[in-house]
Amino acid sequence: MKVLLSIKPEFVNEIRSGRKKYEFRRTIFRRANVEKIVIYETAPISRVIGEVDVKRILHDDLDEIWQITSEHSGINKSFFDDYFINKERGFAIELGNLIEFSSPKKIQDYGLKAAPQSFVYI
Repeated sequence: MKVLLSIKPEFVNEIRSGRKKYEFRRTIFRRANVEKIVIYETAPISRVIGEVDVKRILHDDLDEIWQITSEHSGINKSFFDDYFINKERGFAIELGNLIEFSSPKKIQDYGLKAAPQSFVYI
């Protein structure tokens, strides 16, 4: 199963560089068999740029998540804390191999009218 995630350009660049090997989320997919993430790079790019393998999904208290992921988070601790404000637990999706499309695709190529706020199963 695949999901399409909306990710800001600065974080897509961190994924490309290998500095970001975890994608953080406050909520996660209900389906357990998600194997790939299709990356929609938000404005100003506004295109689907590729797919990345899901290695595993961590769900733990925030201190533990940060301890495990900080070296390859692609963000700083302040951003992490702000993102998870008022949450006790969070999710970190460990990203595997990124395959970038030679020609980025439109969101409509996936039968969608608009990019999802968070994610959509495809």
